[in-house]
Amino acid sequence: MSDALLTYDNLSVRLPERMDREYAIKDLSLSLNANEILCVVGESGSGKSLTALSTMGLLDRNALTPSGRIDFMGRNLLEIDEQERRALVGAKLSMIFQEPMASLNPFYRVGDQVAETFSVHTDLPKAEIREKVLALFDEVLLPNPERIYRSYPHELSGGQCQRVMIASALALDPAVLIADEPTTALDVTTQAQILKLMLALRENHNTGIMFITHDFGVVAEIADRVAVMQHGNLVEIGTAAEVLRNPQHPYTQRLLSAVPILEPRAARTDLGEQILKASGIRKTYNYKGARGSTVSLKAVDDVSITLRRGETLGLVGESGSGKSTLSQSIIRMVEPDAGEIVIDGIPLHTLRTRALRRARRHMQIIFQDPNTALDPRQKVGDAIAEGPIVHGVSKTEALKRAETLLESVGLDASASQRFPHQFSGGQRQRICIARALALEPALLIADESVSALDVSVQRQILDLLHEIQGRLNFGLLFVTHDLRVASRICDRIAVMQKGKLVEVGEPIDLFQSPREEYTRQLLSAVPGTAIGQLAMP
Repeated sequence: MSDALLTYDNLSVRLPERMDREYAIKDLSLSLNANEILCVVGESGSGKSLTALSTMGLLDRNALTPSGRIDFMGRNLLEIDEQERRALVGAKLSMIFQEPMASLNPFYRVGDQVAETFSVHTDLPKAEIREKVLALFDEVLLPNPERIYRSYPHELSGGQCQRVMIASALALDPAVLIADEPTTALDVTTQAQILKLMLALRENHNTGIMFITHDFGVVAEIADRVAVMQHGNLVEIGTAAEVLRNPQHPYTQRLLSAVPILEPRAARTDLGEQILKASGIRKTYNYKGARGSTVSLKAVDDVSITLRRGETLGLVGESGSGKSTLSQSIIRMVEPDAGEIVIDGIPLHTLRTRALRRARRHMQIIFQDPNTALDPRQKVGDAIAEGPIVHGVSKTEALKRAETLLESVGLDASASQRFPHQFSGGQRQRICIARALALEPALLIADESVSALDVSVQRQILDLLHEIQGRLNFGLLFVTHDLRVASRICDRIAVMQKGKLVEVGEPIDLFQSPREEYTRQLLSAVPGTAIGQLAMP
């Protein structure tokens, strides 16, 4: 490998007083070489993302104090002025953020937002910029680039928004690309394609890539070297083969032991009565096409599913397959065009505003993006307690229950007094899970609820959902793009493709003898499938 492109020399980031530790990052020394992919792994709060934000100059200097050096192209990035930073960021130093919906401006079309990168850093005419943006959208495998160009962020799936952000980051062929959990929101087939794109970028452009992830399956696919962080400290670093096959630090060993693998199981037989019956659900979206034409997209096309008490039904498929639209149609967050929905004997499709509001009391949903699901002005304890208070629980009891729930999802009870922006992305998702469980729902919909979590907390949350489901006997509709997670928690799995239900079965049957070619493609794209067979100390 060539000389280092990016070097961290004793980087430290001091936290404000009264936090759980003094430093978010402590004496980090690390380098990234040209033509290298360095994967930085660790649990939420380990300092991975703050390392990236320090590099990009995005730390809140009023709250966080960095020290040490970050050397890039002969400059210390901690000392350059804003004019120098603007010349580097986007052109030579680029970043893909973890939460695309928080990074994209909801008021502008996504094509115009990507085009802005070219407008700021080049003198290309508008027509040429448009062609380059469309080519980028095609390169990151977005369907119908012309339609995507004209779309607003809310009109795209989470995975599609993330691919838009990847296109923007790749626009000017940066020397260093920092990717903060860039494949978290992507289905397995698209994730595999994006990882191949990263490898091609490294090979074709000599780019140094710092890839921040909690997924050791991704690490196994693309990493040259692996750096493991815990509580702001670098605890282990080595080649991918060394770290994956012979981890030295107990923390690394624990992370690897928690990596999900395809472990299909038979469905449980001790299930209750039918809690959900959705029949003939249809939902079509209409978009403006070229020259004033109208384009119709069948997001859900005549889908029928059932769910029993105590049962977990997984919905899997690529981004844009209709998983989230179907799940939200079932509780009428999205109004379906047709179909019948019966939940616990209640014909939900016939109800109007007031009756529908009453019927929803025992239905909860955990959303994919915790950043937009939480009110930034509300303390998290109050957010969790709000539902029970509305439904008659005393404020004292509700707040006490909120603290217990925070502990059950791996956070300290004192977190109830903090605001959402004071947590990492994975921690915010745990807060959302705690809030959904506060009302002990009869039907719980989890829409990519663990995709943002590191592997150890992911296992904890899955075990928690399983334990609480056993106690409360609710039906769980589990939407996920990760077949490894689905195999661990689901009694049945329903595979969706382009709005249609193509296959339904128990995990043990679906994974060992899939009937459909599409299901076989999903299984073949699961990252790091050999990790589960690695000899662990």
